[in-house]
Amino acid sequence: MYPKTITNLIECFKKFPGIGEKTAERLALSCLEMNEETIELFTNSLKDTKTKIKTCKNCGNLCEDDECVICKDKTRDKTMLCVVEESKNIALFEKIGSFNGLYHVLGGLISPLDGINPEDINISSLLNRIEENKIKEIILAVKPTVEGETTALYIRKILEGKDVIISKIAHGVPMGADIDYIDPLTLEIALSDRTTFS
Repeated sequence: MYPKTITNLIECFKKFPGIGEKTAERLALSCLEMNEETIELFTNSLKDTKTKIKTCKNCGNLCEDDECVICKDKTRDKTMLCVVEESKNIALFEKIGSFNGLYHVLGGLISPLDGINPEDINISSLLNRIEENKIKEIILAVKPTVEGETTALYIRKILEGKDVIISKIAHGVPMGADIDYIDPLTLEIALSDRTTFS
């Protein structure tokens, strides 16, 4: 029905997560309405993600240099480390703007069923950073799943006896949510992570 060029573009858009046939078709057709300058920027940006983007040698965040902008920032608290699963998690914390420490990207979570063991993610580099940089606090900011909890427990266990505070972000009932619609696991976590009311 469409020329091969458009059909190929539709197939390319379908490779993105969450993009189905209809959305891919709509995106491909909207490209026809873009000016040449926008199309060139779009194609160059796509190419650049493969040729220019690498991971920060310190934390594992995405960057274009050897170090990411966060690790280069002299105003950050270098004694505090927020441990996340993926680079995209860092963007969420940075949008909030209330954390001024550094990050460490694990690059996955421990999941023996999927064949992902502690040595398959960036835990050894985390230990090195704690030792070399005299980190005082580790904040575990992984998702509240079996894999997330397993990873958090493993990290806590290997840090036992070290002079570092280990904390975990709170999980539970979101602000403004109707308690009738909260799933049992979220409610259970919220109950076990309860704080005193003052």
